[in-house]
Amino acid sequence: MTRPVVGIIGNTDLLNGSYPAYTGGRMNAEAVAEVSNCMPLLIPAHPSFVSVAELMETCDGFLFTGGRPNVHPEEYGEAETEAHGAFDRCRDAVALPLIRACVEAGQPFLGICRGFQEVNVAMGGTLYPEIRDLPGRMNHRMPPDGTLEEKFALRHPVRLSEDGVFHKLLGADEVMTNTLHGQGIKKPGARIVVDGYAPDGTPEAIYVKDAPGFTLSVQWHPEYRAGEDPVSRPLFEAFGQAVYAFAEARRGKVTELA
Repeated sequence: MTRPVVGIIGNTDLLNGSYPAYTGGRMNAEAVAEVSNCMPLLIPAHPSFVSVAELMETCDGFLFTGGRPNVHPEEYGEAETEAHGAFDRCRDAVALPLIRACVEAGQPFLGICRGFQEVNVAMGGTLYPEIRDLPGRMNHRMPPDGTLEEKFALRHPVRLSEDGVFHKLLGADEVMTNTLHGQGIKKPGARIVVDGYAPDGTPEAIYVKDAPGFTLSVQWHPEYRAGEDPVSRPLFEAFGQAVYAFAEARRGKVTELA
């Protein structure tokens, strides 16, 4: 049986500081291929190259990954400031309408870090430009130096809502996660349910209320050692199961029409 396809939203990048490219972390592809058991497909996130309709037809599910550029504040009605950092307007133009379309169609997606923030913005929410500047908040950014293992080390607990979606999926009311982000949710969007918080009150786990498909998103990076980590593995396994179910249902409809 051909594996379902998971589209991985790529980031705009400059290799060696000058060569334009679309990039995606290997860890994302590994998690999709080895834990979700789907075929990963990197998507060039540029509205001149791809359309929402084409992407939804080609892919069975989507992974909205992390990325250094942030969602532009114009997307949630605020002015750009230096604190907002770098942007990728082309990714905004692809990812935000794609998320909204997937929510309505029941097409599964998993949001990670920037992807988590994109889901909130797509549903009408807003973001803080820099969490660590807020009174009482911790620094959620990764250490500037050190090995990959040190950057992705587990750094704080996330408290999950009792009997919530994440609690039931992960089998615990508190889990340990890494943290590698600067921005975070300010106001949750319409239908966004915050299902887990860091100790300082920063939202860490969300889903879209009453969506017909899988919409779980997390602020941390579960793609790191996804096959080994007791929190990451069930998350990617559940995502893969949702993608398989969607693909099978779609094939069934095509067979009926034939």
